[in-house]
Parts: sequence; structure tokens; C-alpha cells
Amino acid sequence: MFAQAFRAVALAAIAGATLATTATANPFFLFAPPVQPLVQPAPEAMEPNEDAIELPARFKRQVVPYVGHEAPGTIIIDTPNTYLYLVVGNGRAVRYGIGVGREGFTWSGVQTISRKAEWPDWTPPEEMLVRQPYLPRFMAGGPGNPLGARAMYLGGTIYRIHGTNQPATIGGRVSSGCIRMTNDDVSDLYSRVNVGTKVIVLPAERRAAAPVTSRTAVALY
Repeated sequence: MFAQAFRAVALAAIAGATLATTATANPFFLFAPPVQPLVQPAPEAMEPNEDAIELPARFKRQVVPYVGHEAPGTIIIDTPNTYLYLVVGNGRAVRYGIGVGREGFTWSGVQTISRKAEWPDWTPPEEMLVRQPYLPRFMAGGPGNPLGARAMYLGGTIYRIHGTNQPATIGGRVSSGCIRMTNDDVSDLYSRVNVGTKVIVLPAERRAAAPVTSRTAVALY
């Protein structure tokens, strides 16, 4: 009796070994496909592509005519029409779609870029914490940071031109006074300007007679 039981166990073990060998050798083996190792993607690959959203055509980066008197390298922020222009010379400017301050938080004037940062940390200013005490006191730079991929700080103010992890807000009036761009656009602008660049912010009440298109010469400021 014992010998029969031992023989049955041995046969089962041999059959199991044969099944495993066959399954490994033949990837199409029914019921027992080879087990593939679970490979986790790199952390950066797991981050969503926030800039994959399709912006309206008018907010996509493009070169437009420029007939103003500002020198090449100047940034002009057209607050009412939610555009940022970088004057490049020869009667042209690069136009970007932006998000601007919500009602009561717009501002105007002339500043210069005082600092530049890649994937900047975010420390909300005291004024913002008073209004929104639930905000974190500090957030390290990265894809989840509301300042996005790049930031250009404007003089000694609390305002910045920066990226965003919410590209759907481009074209809106949503911020506390900062200028938002998609991460792709802010990276492009960042690569074109230096510390000391002049930034002209137009007042919110300045309205264009008609939407500016790539076929319309821009006369700003």
C-alpha cells in the first residue's frame, strides 16, 4: 500500500516537472503560458503628460507680426486677451497662450526677470496663505508642483511667469496674479530669455478691438 502511494506521488512530481518544462519551451502551451517578470515603469514614466491636452488654435505657440516699438527680447503680457508676446525683431513676435489673474488679482506695470528656476519649489506667499490657509507651506519642485517645469520671477514682487500642471486653465482668469503657461511653452520661453529681461504687463481693462490672429499685425504698448 505504501509503495503504491509513493509511486503515485513520484509520477505526479514527474508530470509536474514535464508540464513546467513544456510550458517554458512553448509559449503557446495551452493553460500554462510562461510567467513574465513584472516590470515596473520608471517613476518618471508613470507621471501623466499634463501638456497632452489639445489647446485651442489661438493659444498655441506661433510667430505673429509685431509693429510696436519695444526692443527684441522684450516680453509683453496682453492680460485682457491672455497672450504673452516675446519680441524677436524683424517685425515679428512669438505669441503664447497664457492664464492670468482672476478678477481682483490682475496687475500691470513694468518689471524685469530677476531669477530663473527649473522645476522650482513652491512656497506660497503670506498673502495667499491668509486667503487659503489650507495650502501647503512648502512644496518641492516636480510634476505635481503648481509652478510647473520652469519659473521666471518678476523683480521683487510675488509674481512669476511659470508653468502649470493644469494646462486646461490656459486662456482663463484663474491665478492670484501669476502668469501661467503650459510646461512646453514655459520651457521654450525660458530658453529664449535671460535674467534682466524687460517684462511689460498690460492692464486688464485694455481690450483689443478684435481677436489677434497670426495674420494681424500686433501693436502693443
